[in-house]
Amino acid sequence: MESAELEAVLADLRSVGSDTRRYEAKRARGGLPGRLWETFSAFSNSGGGVLLLGVDEAHDFDPVGVKDPAQLERALASMLSDSLDPPVRARIDTVQLKGRPVVVVQVPGLPRSRLPCFYTGEGAHRGSYVRVADGDRRLTEYEVALLLAGRGQPREDERPVQDATAADLSVPEVDAYVQRMRNSRPRLFLEQSTQEVLRLTKVLVRDEQGGLRPSLAGLLALGTYPQSFLPQLGVTLVAYPTTTAGETGPRGERFMDNVTFDGSISDMAEDCLARLRSRMSRRSVIAGIGRRDVWEYPELALREAVVNALVHRDLSPEARGSQVQVEMYPDRLVVRNPGGLFGPVELERLGQPGISSARNALLLKLLEDVPLRSGGTVVENRGSGIPAMFHALRAAGMRRPVFHDEIAVFEVVFPNSALLDEAFVQWLADRHVTGLSDPQLLALARMRRGESLRNASYRAELGVDSRQATADLRDLVDRGLVDVEGVRGQATYRLRLPEPVAPAAQDHGVPTDEEALLAALAAGPRSRRELEQATGMARHTVLYRLNRLRDNGVVEQTGARRSPTARWVLSEPDR
Repeated sequence: MESAELEAVLADLRSVGSDTRRYEAKRARGGLPGRLWETFSAFSNSGGGVLLLGVDEAHDFDPVGVKDPAQLERALASMLSDSLDPPVRARIDTVQLKGRPVVVVQVPGLPRSRLPCFYTGEGAHRGSYVRVADGDRRLTEYEVALLLAGRGQPREDERPVQDATAADLSVPEVDAYVQRMRNSRPRLFLEQSTQEVLRLTKVLVRDEQGGLRPSLAGLLALGTYPQSFLPQLGVTLVAYPTTTAGETGPRGERFMDNVTFDGSISDMAEDCLARLRSRMSRRSVIAGIGRRDVWEYPELALREAVVNALVHRDLSPEARGSQVQVEMYPDRLVVRNPGGLFGPVELERLGQPGISSARNALLLKLLEDVPLRSGGTVVENRGSGIPAMFHALRAAGMRRPVFHDEIAVFEVVFPNSALLDEAFVQWLADRHVTGLSDPQLLALARMRRGESLRNASYRAELGVDSRQATADLRDLVDRGLVDVEGVRGQATYRLRLPEPVAPAAQDHGVPTDEEALLAALAAGPRSRRELEQATGMARHTVLYRLNRLRDNGVVEQTGARRSPTARWVLSEPDR
């Protein structure tokens, strides 16, 4: 880290007024602070972070420096290598700031397959930490067990359910499943009995005494009532009257709805979705140049979220007392399941091609062949669930969901707001904007809410290829709607901040962009650069407005179109 970058980090910390999730500052005037391994463990388990030694948080993050930076670096290297498992491969630098040495330790995050990082003196279950806000929190026994299980392939879904028998499986669902297996894989299953098909596919597995019992996956996929053996493996749906759980509504009500769904996974998903449909309203969104009615939340997106929660939830004994939870608020809908992300999947890469991992591999495999009464199967098992969710939300003109991974819990939050709503339609009308594609409209709507985009995020989130993304974004810049900072792969696109001149302002002599250009051209021919200087407008805005004026026959260009010597002039009156 260079001194200028460190200055910028300290400025950010001063604006916040405390340490953050990513940065921790310590005075360290007396040498290596105590229990520093907690912070190293937390950073390693939380995606990485930076420790600053020789910075006084209590005095506005003043760089006070350390006494012996070389000795401190040696002590840090020893702790990182010898006291933590896995050893932390951090970068340690000493940066001079105001003539004082600040030791900067940049800790990388560990891949999920190597978590947790823990202090060897206390062991994994007491020496593992995670970063929360500006502090370090010890991981619970359950969270540590989840992370350790993530180093391999969990087999909880393959275990027999004690006291359950084949009679606890639903006959119609078993028949439909076996028939599908015989039709789709005749070489393997056509001549097999029903029991043998169930045994080969691990719907039935051997218990310790050698008898056949339903596996946990088999019971959840094909059981009549799995909750008679595992009471909490269901779904709860709670609709709240306000945006805060526990806050009463205008008539003193705590809930608008509060229901539990039991049965097999297909039954629970279908019943939960039916109840959600009954509580949803419809609204109008703009699509291209038209308007259409859509559900408050796209049903396909909700289906994927609910099914994913049921299929990928943690099924270990420690988590069997927790249900999948669906919470409906006036401003959002939340789907939550026990057990965070599993395997190599990273939060920021969810929905990208090829990014998929199954905690409950057998359950997922079975549900790929469990038919639904409405047609199709419960899951596709192709890693297509989250991309399908994104596509459904884009088609409905809605924002992408927000994902939260807290090791013990995974959460999907759907904001209850259409991007292409009436306010956005009016915003476009005020700017006389027409002819935009649906991806461009969605991008503009997101930028209007304060977001920024890059070419890569435009492609991934709006479903277009690289060439189309480049053309779309360039068009938005040329129209004067969007500003771009940076070049090539680092270019960032944001909404152009100045608002359009209101009619009242025009009445008081404030010119529009096009009027300013015409006024500048009234003095004679001007180059594009001269027009930029005369009007104070950005290059892309000048070009876009000039092209509109030329298309309307108001101005014309002399000389080669791309030449810096080309001039713009007012058209002759008879033209």
